[in-house]
Amino acid sequence: MLKLSSSIWSKSARLNFTKSFPRAVRFLASSPKVHANTAKTLSQSKFKAMTKFDYPKARKNESLVDEYHGVKIPDPYGWMEDPDSEETKKFVDEENAISRPYLEDHPDRDKVKAELTKMWDYPKYSSPQRQGDHYFFFHNTGLQNHSVMYIQDSLDGEARVFLDPNNLSDDGTVSLGSYSFSEDGKTLAYCLSSSGSDWTSMHFKDVATGKEYPEVLHRLKFVSIAWTHDHKGVFYSVNRSFVPHTQNQEPKSKSKKHSKKNRSSAYHLTVNVAPITSQYITNEGPQFVFKTNKDAPNYRLITIDFDNFAESNWKTLIEENKDDVLDWATCVANDKLILSYIHHVKNVMHLHDLASGKHLYTFPLDVGTIVGFSGKKKYSEIFYSFMSFLQPTIIFHCNIPARVDPNSKLETSIFREIKVPDFDPSLFETKQVFYPSKDGTKIPMFILSRKGAQLDGNNPCILYGYGGFAVSLQPGFSVTKIVFLRDFNGIYAIPNIRGGGEYGERWHDGGRLLNKQNVFDDFQCAAEYLIASGYTQSSRLAIQGGSNGGLLTAACINQRPDLFGAAIVQVGVLDMLKFNKFTIGYFWESDYGSPANSSQFEYLLGYSPLHNIQGPDELKGKQYPATLLMTADHDDRVSPVHSLKFAATLQEKLRDYPHQTNPLLIRIETKAGHGGGKPTTKQIEEITDVYCFLMKSLGFKFTQHQHSQ
Repeated sequence: MLKLSSSIWSKSARLNFTKSFPRAVRFLASSPKVHANTAKTLSQSKFKAMTKFDYPKARKNESLVDEYHGVKIPDPYGWMEDPDSEETKKFVDEENAISRPYLEDHPDRDKVKAELTKMWDYPKYSSPQRQGDHYFFFHNTGLQNHSVMYIQDSLDGEARVFLDPNNLSDDGTVSLGSYSFSEDGKTLAYCLSSSGSDWTSMHFKDVATGKEYPEVLHRLKFVSIAWTHDHKGVFYSVNRSFVPHTQNQEPKSKSKKHSKKNRSSAYHLTVNVAPITSQYITNEGPQFVFKTNKDAPNYRLITIDFDNFAESNWKTLIEENKDDVLDWATCVANDKLILSYIHHVKNVMHLHDLASGKHLYTFPLDVGTIVGFSGKKKYSEIFYSFMSFLQPTIIFHCNIPARVDPNSKLETSIFREIKVPDFDPSLFETKQVFYPSKDGTKIPMFILSRKGAQLDGNNPCILYGYGGFAVSLQPGFSVTKIVFLRDFNGIYAIPNIRGGGEYGERWHDGGRLLNKQNVFDDFQCAAEYLIASGYTQSSRLAIQGGSNGGLLTAACINQRPDLFGAAIVQVGVLDMLKFNKFTIGYFWESDYGSPANSSQFEYLLGYSPLHNIQGPDELKGKQYPATLLMTADHDDRVSPVHSLKFAATLQEKLRDYPHQTNPLLIRIETKAGHGGGKPTTKQIEEITDVYCFLMKSLGFKFTQHQHSQ
């Protein structure tokens, strides 16, 4: 019998001591971000010709008005907040009836899709992870909708299918989410979601027999799983409270605090220490090691004696690095620590002694990113996966000896190197530049291109950004980028703008709350740098971003519509006065602020994409860039209502404006969510749509690659 415990951290907890694993077996290569591709000059395509769009006329309900701090804000399309209403469904159908033919009507569409499919068709692997008496890894043969979990008795033993999400639905819409093995490796807890939803169900599988346990937990979201030490039960996260639960009985109260959201709650676990972030790494008895940003914006490791918890007794194990950000840490080989840092957006990885914190070894890495790691305290072997913009995944293996002297050399070997057929990295180059933002801050940016690209201002260019929630955009291999560089002769640029985590908390703080405008300034200055340096020109420049990056791109086309030729706004957060009322938006107040706060309300209103769309009087003869909004009907993280209301408002303001000849379209995908777990077929279809939009709206030209025999 399994004990099932719902582990939810109280919202009032300010220091959450939770187990945080490094990015073990993250399977990035099979699910790259969508990137638009481009090429040649505008005059080379007949599809740059003007097209007259008869946009749907969504009903405006003038009686829908919200009031904030005495300010009345009209919300005439607020009725779209009901996604199941017939009127909302009708609007979605009418919009797709315009966007689908536009995206599908290009003579090179089939060639583009075929090239993407061919390039995507290469084997992908994760790092092996040892669990009990077995090894597990993920493998995708190339075009499978989802990667398959395999089991091996030894590293050179026969690999057998253990869990195949592709067999759970006919169309690939059921995907694997969070999972965790019991400490003895005998049971797997795993979560499944449908149609890209964040809602999941948790299942349990016996490793020895492969049989499923009858217990299934439903309606879970953002699940983190931790097994009990007796291997018979799990704690799992639900809505950020702490709720132990035992199968087939109501939990008994362990304290006077009860959850109002869940009547079966037993108690909340709250640690009131300081408004900081701390993550559990390991412990030796009562001596616990945490990664924390307390008094260390780039993070450090501290030890806390739980028998003497007073903060005055906390000790620093490994000091904060003033230049590099501590990305993650984990304990391996009994008494060693692996630390991964971000150094100017690239990863470096070190080995330290657990007892003293002394540095022992630096692992040799090229310029790139550690995208997967597996290792445990009780095992001496580790695996780590590395990739860069021009290097598909390489998986390294290392056995760490019991004794490692400082600066000694460890033996690392290539366990598996992924090869992409017909890809020659010598044809391309990557540069990292630092450009000044509006306030003089130097912003790093990666620029990818073919070798010898002419800086004559005529190159098609994609500028991709995010800028929020301390998310770092690091180098990663993607065939969509390669197709863009190779077959569209494009320039691809990724600025590491503020709001991200590339330089720790100071970088994050520089782009959140009342500093959010810095994010937009950084991105716009990246565009100006590319233009001034001869990489491209405004009419050849497309910007792209998703989720928080969708907010970025939408805000930028409002503020500088003349700076960009096209914008791809994917699942964007666009209504900044109501974002906290939809789905899980209230958790984003840490980055955006709250409309309930009067000063933050004024700031949010000042850049909210929905509320700052320019009309003819503001544009004065200029026009919006070609704009493609992209959302999904099952997106329960960023509600599709953001994109629907933005599209309706944008089209309504500019439908009769004679200077607006660029298309203003929205693509609403069905049976899909925010992007997680999206099947390969849907990813390729989506990218093909993006490329066709840019070929038609900006005249980018596709030149089919001649594959070697």
